[in-house]
Amino acid sequence: MSGIAAGIGAGVSIIGGIMGNSKAKKQARAAAREKDRINKAMTAFENNRQAVINPYSDVKSLASMATDLSSEMSNPYADLGVATSAAEIQMEQTDLALAATLDTLQATGASAGGATALANAAARSKKDVAANIEQQEAQNEKLAAQGEADLQAKQMAEKARIQGIQISEGGRAQMAQAQGEAFKFQAQEGRDQAKLDRMAAGLTQASADQANANAAGAASLSAAISGVGNIASAYIGRP
Repeated sequence: MSGIAAGIGAGVSIIGGIMGNSKAKKQARAAAREKDRINKAMTAFENNRQAVINPYSDVKSLASMATDLSSEMSNPYADLGVATSAAEIQMEQTDLALAATLDTLQATGASAGGATALANAAARSKKDVAANIEQQEAQNEKLAAQGEADLQAKQMAEKARIQGIQISEGGRAQMAQAQGEAFKFQAQEGRDQAKLDRMAAGLTQASADQANANAAGAASLSAAISGVGNIASAYIGRP
């Protein structure tokens, strides 16, 4: 009776082992297919990842924006002249005064000394007026030249300031664009890497599932073989 019981137990072990081995093989094959799928997906994903970029490839030199302004500079004092019109007026007025004096002397019969004194007084008066006019003209020209120099200095300073702003803003805009491209690239790289990490985790799990299934299949097969051995021993041990 004990032999029959042993045989039944062994049969159960064989059937269980065969069924367990078959199930384990199916699980191992499914895990292998999953591994293959993930490997292909990872290969395709890596082959289609974004190309590595140089975010500064479009940055250009702004040196051409800095122009030489020296050609616009001038010396407003270069053509500063001497006031001669006043001297000419002085000579003309002196001549007229002398002529008038002579005419008067001839008409009145005055002495030559009186004529000379009158002519000298007229000459001095015209000379003072002429000198004053000449000084005013010279001063006006000097002030006009100084004003022109100040104006040119302010204009050059403003042009230099505008150039500085243009160059600075141009450089800032290029740098901002390059940084934006770098940010977009890094953000996409982060997403891609996260996806690859998930794929790698799935691949690791599939490998573990395949290994576990193979181990379970081996254990089931061992149980079946052991059951066969037990049946053989039970029959051999019968009287």
